[in-house]
Amino acid sequence: MDQRVSFITLGVEDLARFKEFYERLGSKASPASRESIVFFDLNGVVLGLFGRNALAEDAGVHDGTPGF
Repeated sequence: MDQRVSFITLGVEDLARFKEFYERLGSKASPASRESIVFFDLNGVVLGLFGRNALAEDAGVHDGTPGF
C-alpha cells in the first residue's frame, strides 16, 4: 500500500491572520473556503485551517486538552 498524506487540518487562534500568512507565501485560498474554514492546495496536499475553538468542538474535546 502506498501511504501518503493528502489532507492536513490545523486549528488556529486567528483564522484571518493565518489565511493572510499563507497568501503572502503565494498560496491561493480555495473557492470552497468559508468564513469558518480556509482551504489551500499545497501541491497536492490540502491544508485546512479552522478556528481552534471550532475544531476542538468538532473533535469533542476542550481547547487546551493535552495533545490537542
